[in-house]
Amino acid sequence: MVDLSVLRRPLITEKMSALAGTEENRCHQYAFEVTPHANKIQIKSAVEQKFSVKVISIRTVTTLGKMRRYGRFLGKRPDWKKAIVTLEKGQTIALFEHA
Repeated sequence: MVDLSVLRRPLITEKMSALAGTEENRCHQYAFEVTPHANKIQIKSAVEQKFSVKVISIRTVTTLGKMRRYGRFLGKRPDWKKAIVTLEKGQTIALFEHA
């Protein structure tokens, strides 16, 4: 049984839209925010099962949370992890196509 809760949300930004590209020069790369303790094997199986695609490679980036001031109090935003997923040529994720 694959844990689909590994994927938190898709990241739809200008940079990721450029990586997805147009139909002629598509890189087939999509980004997701994932749980910080997820490894590449868990991410790959979750994406393949949820979207019925074939994943070629995964790159992960762990971003440390910034220190922020709330009035006179100091706080820290949470750390989070991003996964950039590369799909097999000719496959897409429909969730990103409508954005």
